[in-house]
Amino acid sequence: MAIPAPFLDELTARCDIAEVVGDYVHLTKKGNNLWGLCPFHSEKTPSFSVSPDKQMYYCFGCGKGGGVINFIMEIEGLPFPDAVRLLAGRLGMEVPESHGQTDHRKKRERLLALNRDAARYFHQQLCSPEGKAGVEYLSQRRGLSKGIVTRFGLGMAPEGWDRLIKAMGEKGYEKSELLEAGLVVKGQNGRVYDRFRGRVMFPIIDLRGDVIGFGGRVLGDGTPKYLNSPDTPVFNKGRNLFALNIAKKSRQGRIILTEGYMDTISLHQGGFDCAVASLGTALTADHAQLLSRYTKEVVIAYDGDGAGVSAAQRAIPILEKTGMKVKVLRVKGAKDPDEFLKKYGPQAFSKLLDQSENHIEYRIDQARQRYDLEDDGQRLEFLKEAVSIVAALPGPVEREVYGARCAELAKVSPEAVAQEVKRERGRLYKKERRTQERKAMAPAVQLQPKERELRYQNLRSGLAEGGVLRQLLQDPERFRETEDLSPEMFSAPLLGKVYALLRERWREGLAVSLPALSGSIEPREMDYLTGVVHQPESLQHGEAALRDYIEIIRNEAEKRELSENEDALLAVQKKLLEKKAYGG
Repeated sequence: MAIPAPFLDELTARCDIAEVVGDYVHLTKKGNNLWGLCPFHSEKTPSFSVSPDKQMYYCFGCGKGGGVINFIMEIEGLPFPDAVRLLAGRLGMEVPESHGQTDHRKKRERLLALNRDAARYFHQQLCSPEGKAGVEYLSQRRGLSKGIVTRFGLGMAPEGWDRLIKAMGEKGYEKSELLEAGLVVKGQNGRVYDRFRGRVMFPIIDLRGDVIGFGGRVLGDGTPKYLNSPDTPVFNKGRNLFALNIAKKSRQGRIILTEGYMDTISLHQGGFDCAVASLGTALTADHAQLLSRYTKEVVIAYDGDGAGVSAAQRAIPILEKTGMKVKVLRVKGAKDPDEFLKKYGPQAFSKLLDQSENHIEYRIDQARQRYDLEDDGQRLEFLKEAVSIVAALPGPVEREVYGARCAELAKVSPEAVAQEVKRERGRLYKKERRTQERKAMAPAVQLQPKERELRYQNLRSGLAEGGVLRQLLQDPERFRETEDLSPEMFSAPLLGKVYALLRERWREGLAVSLPALSGSIEPREMDYLTGVVHQPESLQHGEAALRDYIEIIRNEAEKRELSENEDALLAVQKKLLEKKAYGG
């Protein structure tokens, strides 16, 4: 293990998981555990449990689970070493690192330092005589003040093939480092050149204040109009949002989601410090989950053109799954929020923002615009689409209100729409019931792990192997009763691996717990194992239960070995017969 096991044990022992999780989730004590709404999936009834005794968390809804290190890895999107360093920093502990890990950390720090120096260089270029075109674009064409330009660290990439390469070279950076940071591109001839040339530059800053990438807007008619950094060891466009480092501190009670850098910056200049933008890619589930940590309400403020409407339609279900309240802003009298602000000012935009439609109204209205409701055929098509929207609503009052709205638009009776909604809900209910019945008809499938790669080859042995782990985690001294049980007897490789790791820790006098294995198993494996541990297991008759589990595992292992030997013997016989048939 790269980070010494005794250090990890001390770290997890000193970190109060309830306190750490409580910084992200509102927890309420019920019985021995604390409960809250899961931060990893959408839910209205708390199924997220934190056990101070076990120093573990587990969601009975989505199956996420583990110890305090796993929680930080998942909630902050960090790799294991960085999560350990974050927690150690909370406690004032210094992480002892191996040579390889030190190299990894130094490499990451080096890339972040390079991005920071590149951002400073671009900003200096904007403030120099060579940045005149950039200043004219930002201040005269886009109306940005010097203060907002400085606040967002905007810059200018000058014309030329190697201006940044030379500037960073003077600071001691190698071309290979610029290539890894996505600041340069390698041509077909093997030579490298600046990725950003003749562009206004937008530094992308993460939640910890580090510059992780850039967006560049071309000046003139060049293509592409916007160019973004590629994914690098420190930047992933699908997991970061522009200006969230500022918006997360906003007290406006919502976050405005825009299509691009300029809309976001203009809104901040207008006093709306809660605006963010995705980074040259469609909104992802990771984006939505990230937003849900900082707000309960999102207002989609995309452009009013066809592309903006389509993007909003795609974003609505992604955002809604996180449990956030989703609204859609109708920008009237302008093509985007930036233009609206310039025409009518912040006060008018604030009123417009307060008039944002909820996503149901928006979807119904978008459907209405696609059909000619004076034509009977198109009116029926509209009603089919509208009924599917209304039928999916959870509350009867919502269904009645929006059903009546659709009836009014289509000029039919509310009773007729209500009847169609009832029929559609019946169809959806039957479909869901059939799915549940199919699951109920296959109990063996229900007992299998959801992850295909983790499924048991031998269900009987796999269930017993899980039982052994539960017994040993509840009382590690029972390892004395498993001397004849080897990891090789386990049919499930993951359970055998965990058994071996726990046994080794017990023999070395270290903590025997799942959280202690955070650095040795993958997060999805930890999710599954936490679920295994949370299954009921009584210690009252533990000695007899452990004996039964071990007997099942050994018997099934003997059967597998016998079967494998028989298969090997049959293969040898087949070869001999083939050899004899060909006169060999």
